[in-house]
Amino acid sequence: MICLESVEENAGSEEQIIRVKLTELHEFRNHPFRVLDDEKMEETADSISKYGVLVPGIARPRAEGGYEIIAGHRRKRGSERAGKEDMPVIVRNYTDDEVTIIMVDSNIQREDILPSEKAKAYAMKYEAMKHQGRKGNGNTLDEVGEAAGESGKTVQRYIWLARLSDELLELVDRKKIGLVQGIDISFLSEEAQQWVLVILEESGTGISTAQSAKLKEYGKSGELTLTMVRLILTQEKPKERKVTIKSEKLSQFFSEEYSNEEIERGLSCNYWRNGRRNSKGGDKMDKQPRFDYYYGIEAE
Repeated sequence: MICLESVEENAGSEEQIIRVKLTELHEFRNHPFRVLDDEKMEETADSISKYGVLVPGIARPRAEGGYEIIAGHRRKRGSERAGKEDMPVIVRNYTDDEVTIIMVDSNIQREDILPSEKAKAYAMKYEAMKHQGRKGNGNTLDEVGEAAGESGKTVQRYIWLARLSDELLELVDRKKIGLVQGIDISFLSEEAQQWVLVILEESGTGISTAQSAKLKEYGKSGELTLTMVRLILTQEKPKERKVTIKSEKLSQFFSEEYSNEEIERGLSCNYWRNGRRNSKGGDKMDKQPRFDYYYGIEAE
């Protein structure tokens, strides 16, 4: 361990950037972000080989020895690929909740994050902030998404998604299951999720929003069985009809954060729940439909 330089903190305390052997740097427990040996890692390793690690990682001491990486997992792997023996690190003493929040915030803005990574990361950060009692002036969910510029409602959806089994999350990452369908399935029990996985693998087909909505409905009522899951997922899917709606019309009801699938789901749910025709027999709705039936649910 070699001291490189001092770092002045806002509180006036002094820290040091040190060079730590890569063998003494250990992965953050339950780290939700994958470190892959892909093309981008090759670029990282090539840069480190030429110029070294330009931005130090952040780590904290471990009781059992060595250091736990808070930020810098990819830099460590790039250093290994570049044949380096150590890398610069800022060592700080943080609580478990503090390191979770820093770890998530330092990774969440990456462009190539998978749905499963974001789901697990948001769930971890949300729990850490609740432990800290950080309410501030707004909703904790809004605070969780602030670093990535995402709303509390979006964060809530990903936290729901984190309840899926790893196998189903893998299907979401591979786009075999859509985000909307994945959120529906996340409301099922672990046993029911396993039924869904087995039948999807057997049939080799996808799952529609109508099918996932049925699974969620029967799951909530406690009526869902393996036989029922099989019937729902293997029934013939209706032919799709495409309708074009001008963006200015959609913007009256849906903000820009909604995906196409979410808009489709909102329209279908609210038509049947709120779309009663007026007393004069016209085709207009009695009232402006409210699009909060499915996605407007707050956790707090």
